[in-house]
Amino acid sequence: MDEYARPAAGEYADYFAPYVRRVPPGPILTILERQLEEMLALLRPLDEEQAGFRYAPGKWSIREVVGHVIDTERIFGVRALWFARGDPGPLPSFEQDDFVRTAGFDRRTLADLLEELQIVRASTIALFRGLPPEAFAREGTAAGERLVVRAVPFIIAGHELHHRALLLERYLGAIAT
Repeated sequence: MDEYARPAAGEYADYFAPYVRRVPPGPILTILERQLEEMLALLRPLDEEQAGFRYAPGKWSIREVVGHVIDTERIFGVRALWFARGDPGPLPSFEQDDFVRTAGFDRRTLADLLEELQIVRASTIALFRGLPPEAFAREGTAAGERLVVRAVPFIIAGHELHHRALLLERYLGAIAT
C-alpha cells in the first residue's frame, strides 16, 4: 500500500468526503507545506480589527476560524498517532462550536494564532514523515466512525481548504469592499 495514496471511500467517515475531494493531486506532505504558506500569505496582511470580522451575527470571527483550523488539525493528529501506534480507540468526537466558544481565540492576536498554526502544521508533517509505512494502514474508531491513518493528512488538508474558501468568499471579500 502506498501510505500517501489518496484514501478510498470507507477509510474515513462519509462526512469527510468533501474535504478529501478538495485536495489536489500531488504528494500530500508537500501540499500540507504549501497550504501553510498560502494561508499565512492570505491572513498576515490583516490587522486586528479585520481579524475580528464576522460576516454575520453569531458566525465565527477570522481569528476563531484560524483557531478552529488549529484545534481540528491537532485533534486529527492525535487520532492518527493513536491509531498508528496500534490502539484502535474508540476516540470521542468533538463539538466544534463548544471548542470555539470556550477557546478565547478573540482574546489573542492574529499573529499569535498564525504562529501557532505554523507550529501545529510542522508537528503534523513531522508526525506523518516519522511514521513507519505499516502504520498508515492501521485504523481505529473516532466519533463512532472508521478512520484509517493514511486518510488523516487528506482530511486535514481538505478541512483547511474548506475554511480557506469560506474565508475568501464570506470574510475577505466583505472586508475589501
